[in-house]
Amino acid sequence: MTKALMIQGTGSGAGKSLVTAAFCRIFRDMGINVAPFKSQNMALNSFITIEGGEIGRAQALQAEAARVEPTVDMNPILLKVSGETGSQVIIHGKVHDTMRAQEYYAYRKEAWKAVKASYRRLSRKHDLIVIEGAGSPAEINLMDVDIVNMAVAKHAQAPVILIGDIDKGGVFASLYGTIKLLGRDSRYIKAFIINKFRGDIAILRPGLDMIGHKTGRPVIGVLPYVHDIGLPEEDGLALYKNPRFKTQAPPGKSKPGAIKIVVARLKYISNFTDFDPFICEPDVELLYSSNPADIENADIVIIPGSKNTVKDLMSLREQGLEESIKRAYAKGIQIIGVCGGYQMLGKKLFDPNCVESSCKDIDGIGLLNVETTFERTKTTCRVEAEMTQGKSGTEAPLKGYEIHMGETRGDTGLFRVKRTDDPHHVSSGTLDGSRNRNCWGTYIHGLFDNDLFRRDVLNNIREQKGLRSIDSSCSYSDLKEKALDNLARMVRENVDMDFVKREVKL
Repeated sequence: MTKALMIQGTGSGAGKSLVTAAFCRIFRDMGINVAPFKSQNMALNSFITIEGGEIGRAQALQAEAARVEPTVDMNPILLKVSGETGSQVIIHGKVHDTMRAQEYYAYRKEAWKAVKASYRRLSRKHDLIVIEGAGSPAEINLMDVDIVNMAVAKHAQAPVILIGDIDKGGVFASLYGTIKLLGRDSRYIKAFIINKFRGDIAILRPGLDMIGHKTGRPVIGVLPYVHDIGLPEEDGLALYKNPRFKTQAPPGKSKPGAIKIVVARLKYISNFTDFDPFICEPDVELLYSSNPADIENADIVIIPGSKNTVKDLMSLREQGLEESIKRAYAKGIQIIGVCGGYQMLGKKLFDPNCVESSCKDIDGIGLLNVETTFERTKTTCRVEAEMTQGKSGTEAPLKGYEIHMGETRGDTGLFRVKRTDDPHHVSSGTLDGSRNRNCWGTYIHGLFDNDLFRRDVLNNIREQKGLRSIDSSCSYSDLKEKALDNLARMVRENVDMDFVKREVKL
């Protein structure tokens, strides 16, 4: 039977995703054929696999850490909250249905079949599976419908390491309470890791000894608090918790020559990791904001993707931000829309089947001469693109992916796109995106991961500001690799890896 290790947490945000990624990199560096697995993920940041399936962004990063190609079996069930209608349920990379909580729980047996099928296929290809849990395993009101925590540990016969977040406070109560609430199932938990510690560890040691004595499980590691690990975040909570994502303008003046990029902070923002590459650029200040003053004084305003385009558009309108965006456009500020943001910037949005809301048509912001019709079928594919208008900074194809429900028609053709539906088929090409003076939009996610394209966008702004261009010196993929190595080293240096290897029987 394939070996397994499971990482669970005392609650959301404890650090499960990144610790799982760290173990994937550590084991891969040991020469082990390892892969990540999370049976059910709830996130609006998603990724498209090579076969055109949609999975959680965290599992794609973990696969990158393991140096394997992400597949839908690494995250067989993805839940994307859509608002009052419930969550879009994605199974094996494709949309199954939109369900409210009770409907989904009633579907539990079928969902569990999908989980077991994926784990079986993954186990045939890899020697070790590092499994990530979700939330807390001790949600006593949900134990009978669990398909992501102890149910998976039992199925995989996986030893569990439980992570507690000391930065939130009450870490020992959380660890102890989790063990007691799990009852007999707590036998799968073999050890604890305390995450996000800052201070003098000598003060912590008596507590480590006491929790070990009270539970019979050792604390095998204390991980330091890291302000910015330099890796993509899993969900929108990062926009409020992580200092790298500024949500209000910093006091005082910006550094000379800085390009201020403001991303509209939407309630249902999705795939905001599209803009992570800008953080590595030395001349950029990236800000997530719903403040009209920030939008009207930016160099670039980005309307990001949304899991509910109509609701977020209406919210922009209610907050007065639509008028701010229009005023910014009139001032010559560059306006960029990605996916849902691209749809919002058009003239009209039609939803005849009420796919997104009960509103069958709504006026868009109107800066692009396009109209969007929402459809039941979801487009999920990787793409290669070339610009048909202007320059892209490179002659090589731009790489990215599409995730959207709807087709946009009108004055399109900013990019010529080849869609990859599976590893053996590439479409002959289709037109994507639209431009109207200093406003443009596209369905392509991951566009700014292309280093030369990103630099070209920034240099165009520098020229407008009377500044000299900067040669691209920032490789986003290299920075992610370095960050994964640093993460793995930090975990390796602070965790008893001999204990872990004994439990996994390596």
